[in-house]
Parts: sequence; structure tokens; C-alpha cells
Amino acid sequence: MVIGSSAVLVTLPACRSVGMRGRDEQVRRHVDRGEALFEQNDLDQALVAFEQAAALDPDRPEVQSRIGTIYRKMGDFRRAITAFSKAVRRDPYSVYDLFNLAELYQLTNRLADAVQAYLATIDIAPDHYDARMGLGFCYQQLREIDLAVEQFEAAARIRPDDATAYVNLGVALDAQGKHYEAISAYNQALERDAHQPRVLVNRAHTYMNQRRLRSALADLEAAVEMAPKLAAAHEALGYCLFRMKRYIESQIAYTDALALDPRLAKAHVGLGSIKMIQYIKNKSRTDIRDAALEHWHRALEADPDQPRVRALIKRFSPDA
Repeated sequence: MVIGSSAVLVTLPACRSVGMRGRDEQVRRHVDRGEALFEQNDLDQALVAFEQAAALDPDRPEVQSRIGTIYRKMGDFRRAITAFSKAVRRDPYSVYDLFNLAELYQLTNRLADAVQAYLATIDIAPDHYDARMGLGFCYQQLREIDLAVEQFEAAARIRPDDATAYVNLGVALDAQGKHYEAISAYNQALERDAHQPRVLVNRAHTYMNQRRLRSALADLEAAVEMAPKLAAAHEALGYCLFRMKRYIESQIAYTDALALDPRLAKAHVGLGSIKMIQYIKNKSRTDIRDAALEHWHRALEADPDQPRVRALIKRFSPDA
């Protein structure tokens, strides 16, 4: 009886080992098939293969990672997050999975989770440029501007020849009220890539914040020439000309902006303001007053969070 019991005890581990080898072989076949299908862009069948592999061995992080990648390509961010989260739990040092998880959290507006995932990515890979940029964007959205500046500065050090980090650094510095520093960042971006009409628009707004209207005008005229279909450039040009009291030219610029984007709220506000100035000079022209009010109404339809515009409508409405 004792000998029989010993024999049984010896054979069981061998049976388990054979079973595990067989399972591993099946998992490998499913993974290989999934990779081949993925390369052919047959995402549905690739997903089936990887999910079959995961059913056999749910602890393999690379399988969950591939499932997350497929779901992300399919646009199913919720399932992608679930898969990448599983991958990270099984391999907390996978930069690829952490970074994808961070981006997906950011895309789904889970900013606090995105911050943590980006920080974990950077902790493992301090020179990860895209993680630094993504973290900077998250901090900007969370209005943690000082922290955003730190990340954009770090990104610029990682890729000193890349204009993008300097552009976003300029935006963040401008939000801090550091106008000269912002202009310096925009200048560095333009030194690396001169053909950036949006950067010219950004720099022009900073100039206008400093009341340097002629410098702003030069940038905006250059931006419009560089990108004639950029509605934001025409709108900013209209605003600059409005502040210079060049109302006829401002009206033309605002009209051009609205021809490109009829829902551009700032252009409606500006055009309404010009028409109301014309009405105030000749109060018999109630048609101009009504046109001004209509532009302000359209501005609120495009962006309801404008208390100043609501106050203007209330003040100038004929039944006020």
C-alpha cells in the first residue's frame, strides 16, 4: 500500500507538467495566429485568437497587451482600458502598456487616472517624450499650469529640435501671465519650423496682451497669407484691427472668418460689437442694431458660457 501511494505521488507532477506544456503550446499557436491576422489588419479574427489565448492563460501580459491594442484600433476605448489594465497588473514595468493606458485615460477624460499612468511611465522611462507631452496636456486641462510648464520644459530638453514642445510651453507660460517667456518659447518654435500659422496667431495674442498691437498685426497678416483658410487667423486679425479702431477692416476680417467657420463665437461677438457701434452713432438704424443682436445670439448658440455677451444683449435689446 505504501509503495502504491508513492508511485501515485511521483506521477502527478509529471502529468501536470505535460498538461502545462500542452497548454503553452496551444497558447503559442493562438498568439502566432493572432499576430499573423493582426499584420493582415483582420482585427476581428485577430481578437478572437488572442482572446482564445487569454482564456487558456489569463496571466500573460503580452496577450492582454495585444487585446488592448486591437480594441484601441477598433475605437473601443473602454475594453482597451480593461485589457491594458490587466497587462499592467501582470507587468507593472511595461512602458508600452502604461503609456497606452495613460493616453486612453486622457482620451476618455479620466485625467486624474491619466496623470498617474503618465507618471508611472516616466518613472520607468524618464526620457519618454510623448509621455512628458501627454502629462503636460493633462496638467493644462486640470489647470495645474506650473506642473504643465515643467513637463513641456522637460520635453523640450529631450527633443530640443522639435518645435511642438516649445509651442505648448508658450501656451502654458502665456496662461501664467509670463508673456515675455511665452514669446521666447514661440520664437524658439518658429526658429525650428517657420511655417506655423497657428503659432503666429498664438504669439499675436500674447503681443495683444502686452498692447503691442502693431507686432500682433504683423504676425496675423503673415498667418493669413500663410494659411488663407485658417478661420482663427482671420478672427484674431479682426480683433486686433478692432482694438486699433480700424472698424471697416475689422469687419471684413470677421466676415472672412465666419465664411470659413459660421459657428466661430468670437467672430460673431466682434461683428456684433462693430455693428452696435454703428447703431450708437445713428440710432435710427434699428436694422443695424438688430443685426448686432443677432450676431451676439449666434455667439451664445456656439458658446453659451459668455456672461458678458448675455449682459450686452440684455442692455441693448429693444424691450430692455
